[in-house]
Amino acid sequence: MNVDDLSDLPNNAIDLLKSSGVHTLYPPQTIAVEAGITQGKSVVASVPTASGKTFIAELAMLSTIARGGKALYIVPLRALANEKKQEFDRFDSIDISVGSSTGDYESTDDWLATKDIIVATSEKVDSLIRNFAPWISDLTCVVADEIHLLDDASRGPTLEMTLAKLIHINPNIQIVGLSATIGNADQIATWLDATLVTSTWRPISLRTGVYYDTSIHFDDGTIRDIPKKSNPVEDIIHDVLQEDGSALVFVSSRRNAESAAKKIASVTDGFTNETKPNLIELANQVRDEGETQLANTLANSIEMGSAFHHAGLVNNHRRLVEKSFRERTIKVVCATPTLAAGVNTPSRRVIVRDWRRYNSFRGGMEPLSVIEMHQMFGRAGRPNLDPYGEAILLASTPDEFNELFDRYIGAEPESVESKLAVEPALRTHILSAIATGFATTTEGLLDFLDGTLYATQTTNTRRLKFVTHSVLEYLEVNGFLTMVDGDLSATKIGEEVSRIYLDPMSAAEIIYGLKTSENPSSLGLFHLISRTPDTYPLYLKSGDREFYYQLAYESQSEFLGSSPSEFDPHWEDWLSALKTAKMIEDWTQETDEETITKRYRMGPGDIRAKIDTADWLLRAAERLAISLDLQSTSTIRNLQRRVKYGVKEELLELVAVQGVGRIRARQLFNHGIHTRSDLRTEDKQLILTALSGRKLTTEQILQNAGRTDSSLEDISITRQFSSIKNKKTSNQKNEDQANLGDFK
Repeated sequence: MNVDDLSDLPNNAIDLLKSSGVHTLYPPQTIAVEAGITQGKSVVASVPTASGKTFIAELAMLSTIARGGKALYIVPLRALANEKKQEFDRFDSIDISVGSSTGDYESTDDWLATKDIIVATSEKVDSLIRNFAPWISDLTCVVADEIHLLDDASRGPTLEMTLAKLIHINPNIQIVGLSATIGNADQIATWLDATLVTSTWRPISLRTGVYYDTSIHFDDGTIRDIPKKSNPVEDIIHDVLQEDGSALVFVSSRRNAESAAKKIASVTDGFTNETKPNLIELANQVRDEGETQLANTLANSIEMGSAFHHAGLVNNHRRLVEKSFRERTIKVVCATPTLAAGVNTPSRRVIVRDWRRYNSFRGGMEPLSVIEMHQMFGRAGRPNLDPYGEAILLASTPDEFNELFDRYIGAEPESVESKLAVEPALRTHILSAIATGFATTTEGLLDFLDGTLYATQTTNTRRLKFVTHSVLEYLEVNGFLTMVDGDLSATKIGEEVSRIYLDPMSAAEIIYGLKTSENPSSLGLFHLISRTPDTYPLYLKSGDREFYYQLAYESQSEFLGSSPSEFDPHWEDWLSALKTAKMIEDWTQETDEETITKRYRMGPGDIRAKIDTADWLLRAAERLAISLDLQSTSTIRNLQRRVKYGVKEELLELVAVQGVGRIRARQLFNHGIHTRSDLRTEDKQLILTALSGRKLTTEQILQNAGRTDSSLEDISITRQFSSIKNKKTSNQKNEDQANLGDFK
């Protein structure tokens, strides 16, 4: 089918597609059009990666806009939301506007009402529904990318309930589900009342195989001998680099990713003659944006053409690695399996070095699922970049060779099973369904839940009813709803908990803790939020127990709520929360990032994740305190701002100025500049000196502070001047230390 045959798209859309090189539809895209994708029909597309799934979604969104509608594109990750937003921005040339929303679970984002296409995570969409965003009812098309994540215990229930709510709001809404790997795609399609589109077609070939004893044995029966030079991974990489290809190596842990990238750098360095200047520039950028050992380790690898990618990196560094790998400046990336979850990182050859990973709940290694493996395989090969794609597993014994072929090569992916019918998942979703009016009676609630995937799949109808009644009792006991003769209504505090997107169990813990103290300490508040279900606490290592046991004993009077004894089964969790609280406290005491990473054995990206969670939970705690008319409101608000910026209280006014992060604020303060007013009135040469002579940065900060004479054209930096009026304090930090808040 040619694009000229698409008559249901907006004006100029055909010309835009042609100008971007699209003239003929891929076979799966043609099948989707024949299934009515451009006429508002719901479709579940289960087709291989790189075969044009996103274009199927674009056809649905463009056609619904042509009919006067509005489209929503749901993604599982914030990083993927940013990527898709940039991809869809090309529609701006045909007067189709695109917006993206991923954070702030308390906002309705009214500005999105003017957008034709909205990209958001499922959690954000759920929060928008809870907060009654008026434009939600205007949606006519919803795309669920990576819909197989319905099977994920953490993300799946939210995606499932969000889709159920959207269908409930508008029964005629068009749903488009996308995935490369669904074992029971027909069941997902039945649930969504959609037509199933399946295909094995791919624009370029993908061969999968197993490496053993210096040879790759592919699924098509061919064998490729790999000259032995070093170890299997390095030999396979050397082989593909000789053909001007690239490689993506999946390993089981962050530490393995870092060590593998370091070793592989000796191979990639021999293929970087033309790109060496660019690699050095990239490496310097990484060092400039994060002076930690992890950043330096990454930069050293990048200089030699390799890199690693995992959640311990800050977002800027992850994006830089992804972009540089797509552009083939970086030749090889070593990553944990999370990189396979939709982020666009195609490579010529995918090498799955580790097919098992550690499961902390089971206390041992377990095999990756077929779904996860196929997601990794799908990163191999992209049109216009590679003539073919190859995905390779590594075997060290004949038995392992046979097992890998049987388990993964050509194996069908597992069925996607709903994870909704468990109390932790249903607590928040049942409360939100009642608070937002989706259900006002017990019978109505069960009818609403009957529209979920779980209800479609289960043969045990009594289980959902049992768990639902158990959750309702919990919510009533904790004061979040009332039940009278089968009628359900959320209380004022229950409505608030729903709006701020808290797990009701987290809310109950916070409320109970706040009621025990009118003037809580910082450590007490940080520990309170760190022991809620909405926080993943830091792991308590064996060497930590004595220190945090002693700290718990010394800080006993600061803890909010009731404390377990050391013989209680929850004592370890209590200490883990204390470790997390201490890390947050260190951040607010302006402890530098490198010290925190070493002290708590975590990456810069982990710091940001923990701080973002603490920021959100403290804002939620403040809202709860206001609702309950508690005296601790101002204390919580003050601590929340300190957590957000990572500073002591004396710097709060300075960091509120855009462009002034925690390190620059301390530099200014130590030079006697304490307020926004000081930035508007103090000698500009002193301010420039405090900011290490960075003129452009200083001018921008002065403008943001409201200074009318912000130009530094005639000002020069003089080190002697700094001694005239330098009011350093005893807790001054190194001016060059890394700071997440300054990377803007």
